[in-house]
Amino acid sequence: MHLFEHLVIFKFNDRITSEKEQELLAQLLAFKGAIPGIVDVSAGINVTEETDNIHGYSLGLRVTFEDKEALRAYGPNPIHQAFVQQLGGLLENVVVVDYPIA
Repeated sequence: MHLFEHLVIFKFNDRITSEKEQELLAQLLAFKGAIPGIVDVSAGINVTEETDNIHGYSLGLRVTFEDKEALRAYGPNPIHQAFVQQLGGLLENVVVVDYPIA
């Protein structure tokens, strides 16, 4: 059984406010302890100095799951779905990467 890493990078449109972005960040950080199968959560606002590589992506998320089944169960989880609903009309693009870690 392998742990699974779930990486998400969010690019918001011009309707996002800094207050809303902070609210979304707080919701992401609250996933740990609230959604079964999550081992660790890290999330934050992008403060990279590599400004040529930002491409408008301003919020990053890393979730470590206990296994692939926990990752699969996360998608339809009501807490996750409530977060997804908050993104309506704000999201321009998103990048997702999932991979097993030994």
